[in-house]
Amino acid sequence: MSYSIVIDTCVLISALRSRNGASFKLLSLIDSKKFTYSLSVPLVLEYESVAKRMSRNMGLTHSDIEDIIDYLCAVGEHRKVHFLWRPNLKDPNDDFVLELAVESECNYIVTHNIKDFKDIKKFKLKAITPQELLRKLGEIS
Repeated sequence: MSYSIVIDTCVLISALRSRNGASFKLLSLIDSKKFTYSLSVPLVLEYESVAKRMSRNMGLTHSDIEDIIDYLCAVGEHRKVHFLWRPNLKDPNDDFVLELAVESECNYIVTHNIKDFKDIKKFKLKAITPQELLRKLGEIS
């Protein structure tokens, strides 16, 4: 089974910070056809903003960040969100992630902040960690 996902910004940042964790492993599989992932303009802008703000701490240049985001955009499924579901989540800054997940009819929002997405069951969505998704994909036991 191929899963459709939305990757929360915290997972991208975690992958950029360390090559040892589940987030990096998940992003290393981004073009493997084991899953598809959706992007929207607001999510890409957040990826860029947060990653560039933290780039020095991660040993990356702004050019490195732009290259990574360009690659993610090249292999991801681009979506335009036509309906806003606001306010819906505890953190209003996460609403656009939920809106993208609803628009793309994905299976999972992949995040480290599960509690921030606890009220998404009514949209037939589930928030899971990168490690949980890797387990479902058979990449770890």
